[in-house]
This record gives sequence, C-alpha cells and structure tokens, in this order.
Amino acid sequence: MLPRIHCITDFGSYDDETIAVLEAVVREGVDAVQVRAESVSDRQIVTFTRTLVDRLAGTSARVIVNDRLDIALAAGADGVHLGRDDLLVADARRLTPPGFLVGGTCRNADQAREAKAQGADYIGVGPVYPTITKGGLPDPIGLDALRDAARVLPAIAISGINAERASEVMAAGAYGIAVASAICRSPQPGQSARELVRAVALA
Repeated sequence: MLPRIHCITDFGSYDDETIAVLEAVVREGVDAVQVRAESVSDRQIVTFTRTLVDRLAGTSARVIVNDRLDIALAAGADGVHLGRDDLLVADARRLTPPGFLVGGTCRNADQAREAKAQGADYIGVGPVYPTITKGGLPDPIGLDALRDAARVLPAIAISGINAERASEVMAAGAYGIAVASAICRSPQPGQSARELVRAVALA
C-alpha cells in the first residue's frame, strides 16, 4: 500500500526529540515521513534519517527523503520524493532497488503523465493552496488541476493543507495529503495528526 498521509519535516533541529515527535504522529496514523532538512549538513541528515528508519521499524510508516536520492539510499530510507529540478524519476528508478518508492512533483496532468511514463509510484501535486512553509513556490494550482492530475497516478496533495482542506482535496480525487506546518508547527502535533488522519479516512 502506498502511504496516504505524509508528514514533511519542518523543525528547528533534527535530534532525538524531533524523532520522538515523529514517532508520536506515526502512532496516530501518519504513514509516511518525508525528511526535508535543508538547513543541516548531509552527514547530519543521513544520521537523522538512519535513526528514524530504525525507530520506525515495525510500524507501517515509510521514510522518504525529499530531493536527495543519495541520502535516501545511504540512510536506508524507503523512498525519495523528487522535485521538478531534481534528478529525473527515470534516472532514480534505474538506481533504486525493487520496492523503493519514487515520487515526482507535478502541477498538472501533463506532468503527471510524464512522471508515470518515467516510473513514478505516486505524484505530489501542488501547491494546491498558498503556504508560508516554503518560499519561492509558484502560484497555487487549485482543485481542478489536482483533479486532472489525480486521474493519472495516485496524487498526494501538498501545500496549505489542514484538516478542513484535507476533506476538500480528497473529494477532488487526491489519494492522500502531505503536510508540514499543520503538524510540525502545531503546539500539539499528535492531536493535529489525529485530526488529519480522521479527515482523510472520512473522505
């Protein structure tokens, strides 16, 4: 089964306390952690990801690294999610073992078809809504573009997603959601994760 609820890491530090938070949200039903840590060194993120993989062993959660296939492979992660300017999905697929998840970022159905042809397992589609988590993003694509892309491959809606909007994107055909601030910047990450899981399950 492909994971449906992705927590994209957005923390001030990447240490044991952060891993404890991620373990807690996984217990609430989050089934993928996407490691995105642009502010730390490659060595630090490999160590963090490797520890996270070990700590989540035995759960249903998959560990996916954003952008960096080399780090994903070195850390023993379950997959990689590639942006539009990263390694091509097809090139990543040639370098990865069976069962390794490869996701591609898309903004429309044409890009989704391209990702499918290259061997992507799923697509991250967005930004669906405005977000303050990551700067430099293009304008939001809205629900219609999400709906079109979701007809091509399992679509993970991303950007500006909260529990209320989770219901909207699922109704538009999304397979799942990816969130950062909705969990990582929440004063109660476990509760926020529970609400998101419930919203996806009820859609």
